[in-house]
Amino acid sequence: MTTLPDGAPLDPVAATDISQRLAPGRVRVQSLHGFDDDYTDIVDYIVKCTHKIWEEGAVGLIYTHYAHNVSIWTTSGLTYGREAIVESTLHSLAAFPNRRLFADAVIWSGDDTAGFHTSHRYTSVLKHTGHSWLGAPTGKWAVHSGIANCFVKENRIIEEWVAGDELGLTLQLGLDERAVVEKLLGGERREGATPREYSLPERGVGQAAPAVYPPRSAGGFDVEDFVRRSLHEIWNWRLLNRIADVCAPDYICHTTRGRHLRGAAAYKAFVLSLLGAFSDAALTVEHFYALGDEASGYRTMTRWNLQGTHKGAGPYGDPTGQPFYLLGISHHTLKDGRFVEEWTYFDEVALLAQLCRQAG
Repeated sequence: MTTLPDGAPLDPVAATDISQRLAPGRVRVQSLHGFDDDYTDIVDYIVKCTHKIWEEGAVGLIYTHYAHNVSIWTTSGLTYGREAIVESTLHSLAAFPNRRLFADAVIWSGDDTAGFHTSHRYTSVLKHTGHSWLGAPTGKWAVHSGIANCFVKENRIIEEWVAGDELGLTLQLGLDERAVVEKLLGGERREGATPREYSLPERGVGQAAPAVYPPRSAGGFDVEDFVRRSLHEIWNWRLLNRIADVCAPDYICHTTRGRHLRGAAAYKAFVLSLLGAFSDAALTVEHFYALGDEASGYRTMTRWNLQGTHKGAGPYGDPTGQPFYLLGISHHTLKDGRFVEEWTYFDEVALLAQLCRQAG
């Protein structure tokens, strides 16, 4: 079990039923200066306020749980300001009023002095019974997965990064992905995000090879070095042979469109599907933190971006020659110095819209 800096236990999300979490009289186990009294620790804050807003319908809590000038980053771009979050939430709830949003894991770092960083992996079960930017209600059920990262201080989310399986949701609802992309290009996306500017990736300078990840200066297993080095070698150096070295034999990767990739060979094919389409792609790790230790294993969060040019055939159609920016978030579990399981999500609808927008 993960422990807090003061030695108190912090139970994993899966170990606490929502009825227990919502029960009155729970004792606070972590210093939370400025937070509402009913939150016992930072995991409890993330899980419980999400439940209140999305399942109980307490949308107004956004005014006390988000900063007035909050920034929300997605592959589509930047959504700025608390009022935009209220609007987006109302639109989503109108489309899926019976949404059930399950917390699968929360990985966190920080404290109430410097602020907390949290990474909330979730699964939503929902039925499309209302109108939305996607169109008229389809009446279909769907399962939507994703990860939301937050920077939180004194009960308020100041900045957030979201990576969800939007294409998986689109396909489950029986919608045509091209029609959805056209709506997104027409400005109908609920977030109203300001689009990003695109630039060419820089894996190397001129004719030089990609940068070599610097050697470690100390012995022993360093989980951050292992994750950053593995991703750099696989994605930027194209050393796909490293996958079999760093992944356990029964490795499994859960990713977009509800895919569960079992084994190193399946994961290698997934990597190749992206690198084949975006052969100049460069992966940059933006943020990393972890819970656990070498003896019991680690749970890690890696927020990253992938930039490149649509140069080859692949899952996103014929090459357009257009640049793109993709924001992704990955959770890994590690044991005995190897990756055991992975959850990686990114917005493929926003990616397709970038390629189509630039091509037009």
